[in-house]
Amino acid sequence: MPELPDVERFRRYLEATALHQRIVHLHVPGPELLVDTSPQGLGRTLGGAEFSSATRHGKYLFALTDTGKCLVLHFGMTGELAYSGRERPLPDYTQLEIDFEGDNRLAYIAPRKLGRIAVVNSPDEWISSRELGPDALEISEEAFLEQSSRSRSKVKSWLMDQHRLAGIGNYYSDEILFQSHLHPCASMGDLRESERRVLYQNMRRVLQLAIDRDADPAALPRSFLLPHRIKGERCPRCGGTLQQLEVGGRTAYFCPACQPDVSAGGNG
Repeated sequence: MPELPDVERFRRYLEATALHQRIVHLHVPGPELLVDTSPQGLGRTLGGAEFSSATRHGKYLFALTDTGKCLVLHFGMTGELAYSGRERPLPDYTQLEIDFEGDNRLAYIAPRKLGRIAVVNSPDEWISSRELGPDALEISEEAFLEQSSRSRSKVKSWLMDQHRLAGIGNYYSDEILFQSHLHPCASMGDLRESERRVLYQNMRRVLQLAIDRDADPAALPRSFLLPHRIKGERCPRCGGTLQQLEVGGRTAYFCPACQPDVSAGGNG
């Protein structure tokens, strides 16, 4: 699933390609992805407008228009954006096609139809209605420490809870925990403040580095977990075998030697 670094890449891509062009037509092959609107409503709201800027909060992309409305995109499991001339074939699995003056278009692609498309008055309206937590790159260290100190959740589940912290999913939570030497089932509330400070610092470092590398796991340092995140692979730090564990219905990859379970109950 696209996470914060991926959506930041989409944000930069949209700003580099699709700003300040009049929208002349919208086509919605995937109307089931629409939230609180219809294909006709989307066309009435965005037709004739221009995208003026793009912002991001967690896993959501917001394309702001010169008319004051805002297109909201969530990318589900495998979403993507593609900008091209309209003479080229429409990409497979396009769920939203936005045609601009000048014969160019932006396609929102979602092969598994698990994304979301909406129009709101502002990003804050959507963030509030979805009860999203602070963006993982915007939350202060003090707020992170204060919120995490009250939780009894497993640390991996806490990082992935979009109501607590927006932007981190199954993939990057594994790397953040690996860099922090924390077992994915460790209780957040049982961590020392010094451990939670390290977790916060590694969260910011991992996410920013992923953004700098265009959210390409293969471009991350070989000392990171993600380039080796395959069943039976070796830990890049100690050479041990990486293991899998289900946490909150998601599969965690970790090194049992570098991320020992110090709880009395084992993996639970």
